[in-house]
Amino acid sequence: MQRSRSFPTAVEALQQVTRDLLGLAVRSVDEVGEVSLPQMRLLFALRDEGQASCTELAHVLGVSNSSVTRLADRLVTSGHVTRTGDPHSRSRVLLALTEHGVEVLEAVLAWRSRELTRALHSLDAAALSSLTESLDVLHLALRRRHHDLTGPVPL
Repeated sequence: MQRSRSFPTAVEALQQVTRDLLGLAVRSVDEVGEVSLPQMRLLFALRDEGQASCTELAHVLGVSNSSVTRLADRLVTSGHVTRTGDPHSRSRVLLALTEHGVEVLEAVLAWRSRELTRALHSLDAAALSSLTESLDVLHLALRRRHHDLTGPVPL
């Protein structure tokens, strides 16, 4: 027996969980409370890219160089990021996470993990298994169609 497909219902459920997950991501930044959401995006980009120039980070984040420079200035002042010269190009400046910047990222991710774990505890083993399998399948389907979705435009 083939189950009927209700794409509009499934899409609406995914729209709702997307809003929930985005809300959780934003709240995790607020809970840690050290940096703004745009600053957190820059920290995540640095984590993903490693040491990088403002130009490279601006491209990754889809913002202007001047926006990255302003964010970096604040993050250098607060001790989350370092700014150093590139040994191969005197005109190029590189940004990197400090130990404190890494700790803030870890705190945000730990908060998210705790909240997601709490929510998942309400599922029985079969529902949890089904959810995990379905999310894996959805992830693969989205990746086949959109190769750049999991690039470093982080939150």
